Amino acid sequence: MKSPLRLVAWTLTGIMGLTAMAAQAQTPTRFTDNMAERTRACMACHGDQGRAGPDGYYPRLAGKPVGYLHNQLRNFAQGRRHYELMARLIDPLNDDYLGEMARYFSSLELPYPPPSASNAITPERLAKGQQLVTQGDASRGLPACTQCHGVRLTGVQANVPGLLGLPLDYLNAQLGAWQTGQRKALAPDCMAEVVKRIPAEDLIAVSSWLARQPLPADTHPAAQAPQGKPLPEALRCGSAPELQGSKP
Repeated sequence: MKSPLRLVAWTLTGIMGLTAMAAQAQTPTRFTDNMAERTRACMACHGDQGRAGPDGYYPRLAGKPVGYLHNQLRNFAQGRRHYELMARLIDPLNDDYLGEMARYFSSLELPYPPPSASNAITPERLAKGQQLVTQGDASRGLPACTQCHGVRLTGVQANVPGLLGLPLDYLNAQLGAWQTGQRKALAPDCMAEVVKRIPAEDLIAVSSWLARQPLPADTHPAAQAPQGKPLPEALRCGSAPELQGSKP
């Protein structure tokens, strides 16, 4: 028969063990203090590691040129782009911190999904979109998209984004935002001027062609813009000084 003292000792040991387990369960999980943890709020919309949201309206952040990402955060913070949730998220952050966020997402190298656009459009309209993207339209003073966004359309360091790997809905939404003045960039705003010169049906042709293109083997932004004559004054980009030597 066990002695009363031994029973008390065992009982106290059990109580202490349960107390320790309860205390451990209540202790908050420790997170690594790095940018991957601090940007988890971004991933609720932009997908895991910034791969892109599932609904087609939240774009990919991973691997985009660092200057472009930083400029877009500044545009939201300074009112050139309008989306209340974004503005609220970044309002407490200073510009140096926005730069850290941009560098983090830019450094991520993740595979792109295959293109998924399936909107109804005729082959003739798709051909028109391809022409505008790859050749431009001299009669309207339009440069080819490739002359600013790179021959592979994957962007140019450090401030020009790629146009491939983006959902059709996102492309249409952003081109429409430039048309209506809801999206702006640092003056002079080259994209606002470009979009003014393209009819709505041609904008849809451009976005539809882009959204159907697979990514090249090398998805990195080009190291420098295509060389050639300077862009016309009306098409200079205040947020992308590297384009000053691009072809018109």
